[in-house]
Amino acid sequence: EVQIVESGGGLVQAGGSLRLSCVASGFTFEDYAIGWFRQVPGKERKGVSCINISDGKTYYADSVKGRFTISSDNAKNTVYLQMNSLKPEDTAVYYCATWTGEFWGQGIQVTVSS
Repeated sequence: EVQIVESGGGLVQAGGSLRLSCVASGFTFEDYAIGWFRQVPGKERKGVSCINISDGKTYYADSVKGRFTISSDNAKNTVYLQMNSLKPEDTAVYYCATWTGEFWGQGIQVTVSS
């Protein structure tokens, strides 16, 4: 059974930091790029960042470059998203998923207060 479980969300003040974790199981982790998407009510889900597990190459949306860092611990089938200098506009439900969309987590709320 495929499972993707996110953790680490919550409420933080603007300028603060959070680290999201994503633990995957039930598929071959190294065969995928794993990423984070986010969605606010009424808007489409957007890709934030991803990491290609096999070679470590990363991608960041312009809106988070320089503030967010994605990493992986392949031994633990875990991907992390370190989010620094958070802004109110980062408030969203964050989803961990395979970048091509086969498998998704349930989502986790991140709220940044001004």
